[in-house]
Amino acid sequence: MDKIAKFFELEARGSNIRTELVAGLTTFLAMAYITIVNPVILSEAGMDFGAVFVATCIAAAFGSIVMGLVGNYPIAQAPGMGQNAFFAYGIVLGLGYTWQTALGAVFISGIIFIILSLLPVREWLINAIPKNLKLGISAGIGMFLGFIAVKNAGIVVANPATFVSFGALTDAGPFICMVGFVIIAALSERKIMGAVIIGMLFATVLGWSFGGAEFKGIVSMPPSLEPVLFELDIAAAFNVSMITVILTLLLVDVFDTAGTMVGVATRAGLTTEDGKLPRLGKALLSDSGATAVGALVGTSSTTSYIESAAGVESGGRTGLVAVTTGVLFLACLFFAPLAQSVPVYASAAALLFVACLMTRSLADVDWDDLTESTPAVVCALAMPLSFSIADGIGLGFITYMGIKLLSGRASECPPAVYLVALIFAAKFAFV
Repeated sequence: MDKIAKFFELEARGSNIRTELVAGLTTFLAMAYITIVNPVILSEAGMDFGAVFVATCIAAAFGSIVMGLVGNYPIAQAPGMGQNAFFAYGIVLGLGYTWQTALGAVFISGIIFIILSLLPVREWLINAIPKNLKLGISAGIGMFLGFIAVKNAGIVVANPATFVSFGALTDAGPFICMVGFVIIAALSERKIMGAVIIGMLFATVLGWSFGGAEFKGIVSMPPSLEPVLFELDIAAAFNVSMITVILTLLLVDVFDTAGTMVGVATRAGLTTEDGKLPRLGKALLSDSGATAVGALVGTSSTTSYIESAAGVESGGRTGLVAVTTGVLFLACLFFAPLAQSVPVYASAAALLFVACLMTRSLADVDWDDLTESTPAVVCALAMPLSFSIADGIGLGFITYMGIKLLSGRASECPPAVYLVALIFAAKFAFV
């Protein structure tokens, strides 16, 4: 025990082993929904649900444990919300690539992220993108996830006259989804541990009761990983048309990771006096390495989870929190039947709640400066309306560059924005 305490610097950070273990459990309960939601989303791209469930648990366990041991941050990792939606609905269903090619793109983006994590350019890239564009991207991904949630639950359906309209809200799917969503939001407001899981399970039990879902059991040996293991097609991902796809995967992963690390580390009091993150390179390397490994085992980009803040609020201050969370994800491998028993409208309730959390980043946008707020809003709106995270990001960057140039404030537009905007402009024009 003394060796563990010394390795994680527990005394120096004002914590102890018991507190760290409880914080790790708290973080796990806050983000365990991903073990169900991620397979649901990726299965729509044609991937095997059970295999993706296993891949999700493995990627989350690997990323969390490495983050804890190498970075010594109380930050857990798992396949990211938004990244999985872009994978399934953007790359595969939207652009028509195979899921194997999409995994190849994820792997390449992870390798690029690893290289950036080893170079000084990492901080330049993270700091060069304007804050308001980052906020717009986060909110846009939230809106996109929300749209997917209400679509999957049948709350919104296609309409030839108005494109979309309400579905039959009194049907079991839409009704149970909204009941689950309300329960999740209410329990979260009451600070109930595992609110998302509780709401999903309640909606699932309702679904079983109404005959809208099949109970397949609780515990069993993990499903086979073979249908997705090492199935990535790296060669197919080396295509000119995939440049913006890989760039989008990279940018979203970098932004998510940086934002989560800053937010959680600040809340935990782990930043330096000038607000910087110690061991940033090691933390970014842990995250990027997890993305590459996740692609190998068969899942979309792995990222740091803002739900780690729940563990910090419980007193967690070191990497032992992340290691504990990772071990619990490994234990989760044996609950595949329960995950497969969750109907899509129950997972949609969790997805809709996550969407609400992400969309509130718009509150921090600088609304007094039109050159900053307008591109953020365009970026956020374009994602759900184009049904593409990549196109939304691209339009946001192009709008930002154009408005800054024409308003006589070109000097405020960082070189990185020009580069990304021109790449997306070329993509819209020629691809």
